[in-house]
Parts: sequence; C-alpha cells; structure tokens
Amino acid sequence: MIPAKFEYIKATSVSEAIDLLEKHGDEAKILSGGHSLIPAMKLRLSRPEVLIDISGISGMNSITEEGDEIVIGANCTHAAIIGSDLVNAELSILAQTAKHIGDIQVRNRGTLGGSLAHADPAADYPAVVLACDAKIEVEGKNGSRTIPATEFFLGIFTTALAEDEIITAIRFPKVADGNYQKFFQSASRFAVVGVAAVKEGDSVKVGITGVAGTPYRATAVEDAYTGNSDAAKHAVDGMEGELMSDHFADEEYRAHLAKVMVKKALEA
Repeated sequence: MIPAKFEYIKATSVSEAIDLLEKHGDEAKILSGGHSLIPAMKLRLSRPEVLIDISGISGMNSITEEGDEIVIGANCTHAAIIGSDLVNAELSILAQTAKHIGDIQVRNRGTLGGSLAHADPAADYPAVVLACDAKIEVEGKNGSRTIPATEFFLGIFTTALAEDEIITAIRFPKVADGNYQKFFQSASRFAVVGVAAVKEGDSVKVGITGVAGTPYRATAVEDAYTGNSDAAKHAVDGMEGELMSDHFADEEYRAHLAKVMVKKALEA
C-alpha cells in the first residue's frame, strides 16, 4: 500500500500546469483531490513519475452565477457543492448527487473536475452532467475549448480530454426540477446504477451511470416520455452488448435496476 517513487510539483497557475504536462508527458499525472489517483498509486495500478498538484490554483474552486448558468470550478469539492446556497437554490440536483458520494472524508477532498476527468464508469457526476446538458471547460497548450457533456465520455476511464488538457470549470444551466436516484455498492458507495432525471416543461432528460462502461443519455426514455414513469422500461434500449457484469451485478440485474431507478427518478 505504498506508492512507487514520484516527484511532486505544486502548480500555481493553469498555464504552469499545462507547461509541466507538456514537459513530462506520459510520466505525469494531475492531482486535485486525489481520491481516485492516490488509491490507484498505493496499489501500484498507477505509477506516475511526476504528480502535478493543481489544487491550489486560484479561481478553480469558485461557484458563480453567470446569467442562466451556474459555473463551478473544477477544484470544487463535493462538500463545497453540498454547502453552496447557490447550488441548492438553482441546481439542487447536483447537491443531491454530491451527498451520495463516498463518505465525509471523500466529500471533503474529492473534486468535481477530478471525478469527471477520471471517468470511473460507476461515478455519480457523469449522470448529472449528461442530464443537465452541462459544458466542460478545458485548457491546454492550444488554448481553451468547451466540450459538451454528451461528447466528453468515450469509454471506461476515457474522456475527450487531450493529454495536455486540464478541466478548469463546468457550466450547468439552472435546473428547477431534477432528481438523482442511486443503488450503491455497500462498501465503496459507488453506483451499481445511478440515474439523473431533469424535467423541462413536458420533456425530460435522463443520464445513467454504472450500467455500461460509458455513462449515457437514455434517449429512448426521453423519446417515450409522455408525462408518467412508464417510459422507464426503455432505460437500456440500444445498449445491447454494452452492459457491465461484475461481482456486484450481472447484465440482467443491472438492466432491471436501471428501469427501477429511472422510474423512481421520473416519479420524484
């Protein structure tokens, strides 16, 4: 449970962190909260030679209101999101979700940006950023760009981030009516199935995590929705061959749970 030897560098700006990533290449990893990276390093599943700590970069832990959007810095902890009056008033589904993450130690150190960049298929936030149509702001050596959440997750632990890019902030539209439901692993509290549902007028947007290697928008549910929860039966339509199976749940059970949790989210 002891990591391999590594060099630690604390970046003071986004540009410095990007320069360090370019300099060290594949040998380097970004450190924010560390609640995904450090356990992997202790097990020596990850053996970076250089850790670039971005947790102290000014401006990356803010929560602000910009018109119809809530902008959350990538270094914001889960606890900061839970405790934000602005998030609770204008984006309560995100605060709901953060309360489901890990335990108090994890919530006090783990970050929104770190979770999204890690892209664990059982993480909670991916379902919410998908259902909210959030936008992920990133910066790299070629400048800054914005990636829609629907284009960000590419596979297990794989995202649209380039090797030299860092998530700087996440933009959420204000959400008046949203709900997150989760069936969790009892030890880790990661999602066996997690479902975020956002209602806008007569339509819904549904994001699902934990079911497949890549979190996804349940467009079949959205298309079938007519104002009640019957559309939940379409939770895994189009996902044939993509469902995960492990010691927590096989494909059949995950498919069943997805329908149950979508139904609960829609009803809530």
